[in-house]
Amino acid sequence: MKFKFSFLFVVISTIAFAQLPKGFVYVEEVIPNIKVELRYISTNNFVGKPIEGYISNKLILTKEAAVALKKAQDELKTYGFCLKVYDAYRPQRAVNHFMRWAKVLNDTINKQQFYPNVKKENLFKEEYIASRSGHSRGSTLDITIIDNITNEELDMGSAYDFFGETSWVDYEGISEAQKANRLLLQKIMIKHGFINYPKEWWHFTLQNEPFPETHFDFKVE
Repeated sequence: MKFKFSFLFVVISTIAFAQLPKGFVYVEEVIPNIKVELRYISTNNFVGKPIEGYISNKLILTKEAAVALKKAQDELKTYGFCLKVYDAYRPQRAVNHFMRWAKVLNDTINKQQFYPNVKKENLFKEEYIASRSGHSRGSTLDITIIDNITNEELDMGSAYDFFGETSWVDYEGISEAQKANRLLLQKIMIKHGFINYPKEWWHFTLQNEPFPETHFDFKVE
């Protein structure tokens, strides 16, 4: 019995420490109070189906990105706010899933919600989807801000993953309050070492990311 217990402990320990490549962390171990809603494990995304490689609602980033994100979270707490993350590390197999989906032009189940004014065949051309994603390098994430008390998201003027000019960072056709919310998110993230993608107010990459040329493919689990 003693031998069996020791063997089981070794197996469990090996699994626990082998889940992530060196340099990656589970973000909730660094930022316990961060909110996580990975959209690609559900049907609430532009594909309309769970995406390959997403097994559980586990937020994964490089250690450097997680540490920088904690600084942003700590500052937001002084305003009474909290970060909410929709996506972070994304395996290459998920990007490949997007590519296969994009080729099936009649599969538009969630078009009205996510890309009503963009033809599906133009999603790559207009750079809303790419064959290589910064997310797969482990230091890119999609985020918003929520109220710490109500857990309600601040109004950013467009929904997450909405493909269109409304989501561009400098889009003028939104209210002053919505612009202020976007500006707060930009200000906090840039201050703590992230840069933004101009066509998506939610998309940030650590400026000095540790794996700038490597695209990983381990599962999110």
